[in-house]
Amino acid sequence: MSVLRTFYPEIEPFASGMLDVGDGHSVYWERIGTRGKKPAVFLHGGPGGGLSPTQRRAFDPARYDVLLFDQRGCGRSKPFASLEHNTTWDLVADIERLREMMGVERWLVFGGSWGSTLALAYAETHPEQVSEIVLRGIFTLRRWELEWYYQHGASLLFPDKWERFVAPIPEAERHDMMAAYRRRLVGPDRPAQLHAAKEWARWEGETITLLPDPSVSEAFYGDDYALAFARIENHYFVHAGWMEEGQLIRDAGRLKAIPGVIVQGRYDVACPPQTAWDLHRAWPEAEFHMVEGTGHAFSQPGILHHLIQATDRFAGGAS
Repeated sequence: MSVLRTFYPEIEPFASGMLDVGDGHSVYWERIGTRGKKPAVFLHGGPGGGLSPTQRRAFDPARYDVLLFDQRGCGRSKPFASLEHNTTWDLVADIERLREMMGVERWLVFGGSWGSTLALAYAETHPEQVSEIVLRGIFTLRRWELEWYYQHGASLLFPDKWERFVAPIPEAERHDMMAAYRRRLVGPDRPAQLHAAKEWARWEGETITLLPDPSVSEAFYGDDYALAFARIENHYFVHAGWMEEGQLIRDAGRLKAIPGVIVQGRYDVACPPQTAWDLHRAWPEAEFHMVEGTGHAFSQPGILHHLIQATDRFAGGAS
């Protein structure tokens, strides 16, 4: 392998604002790079994860005009941690509103983890609006994927962390951890809600890198971040993303004409490689990279290398 690519330098937005998307929601958006260059949209993870400055740095700012936004209920979007009118299809509609606001006909869609789910949902709904797709850590909300991470599977690899995750839930409720957490995350007991949110967020923050990495996990510990992240994520997962079982893999044929890159960490515990492999089989036209020695996180060397190679190439640079 050539020298590993890493992040572009830190960058501030050249424009930002709030967009009223209806249903009482306003979403925060920002644009980075160079106005009028190759358009792209960045879809963050979670759902409920919100933006971070690091996410701006996967694109060459001289060649891209990138829109990033906080999805409904998280980050700087309002109302905070709201579950009302907050579904996959609401977000797909928001992406279209943002594209129209930006005034572009087609754009590159970039997403990892839940962002890959949303990217697939959007691209399969609006393929004519998508010029290219770059995906990482593939997640499609099939029942086995959710149960692997929140019921039995990942628990066998992280028994110490799993013990802490199940601790807020009485034994009698542990047969359905997502439902048990939901009762607390939407319940009236504020201290119990916050405690559940922090343990839900901690479980993910501490299992998404191959080796412990405080620079990644510590972002999950703040009260506000954990509350939006856990409430929204659990809300989506309990409802299976308001999608039919296996829908995103089933409909991957709609992407056939769209250039794509799929990047997957070999030891991704949050989003096991089987899902990326299933997508690869359903969408063989896309370039596929199984990255050895890596877990789930966007920032891990190897994963980041292939993502930035992809954005560079789609901007007309060297691969």
